[in-house]
Amino acid sequence: MKSLSTSLIAVVVVAVLAIGGYLGWSALEQKPMAPDASFSLIDGKTVDLSSYRGKVVMVNFWATSCTTCVGEMPELVKTYDQLNPKGFDLVAVAMSYDNPDFVRNFVQQRQLPFTVAFDASGQTAKAFKDVRLTPTSFVIDKSGHIVKQYVGAPNPAELQQLLDRLLAQKA
Repeated sequence: MKSLSTSLIAVVVVAVLAIGGYLGWSALEQKPMAPDASFSLIDGKTVDLSSYRGKVVMVNFWATSCTTCVGEMPELVKTYDQLNPKGFDLVAVAMSYDNPDFVRNFVQQRQLPFTVAFDASGQTAKAFKDVRLTPTSFVIDKSGHIVKQYVGAPNPAELQQLLDRLLAQKA
């Protein structure tokens, strides 16, 4: 009888671990807080990331020399236009190695509707896990937690689903 109960306990433990692994324990995970970063905007102003608290925000690191970055911009504009009225914001951060004139020209030609910053010192990229690859994007919830990091262009349907879920949550 003792062997049967020990076996039963082992089966239950294995099942719980398997289910937990499958679900990723995401409900139990504490998401990291976004860094206390400031953005130097291309118009010369400075904005703190904390000013976006209460909104869902995506911070997108990009460069005008990055073909994937340039390619994803129309999708980011579309996402921003659809979701901004619901409390979504986007900050596109041009990398320190980019040419500021190229960035300003790109923003003007494409009429980007969201906030664009230039990380001249590289400090913003360092604050966000030392970003070096572009595009790299961070999705931050209303309470300031990083809930997702994308390296490369996100799948538009997956991103839309994540943003819709986060926008529906209370702050």
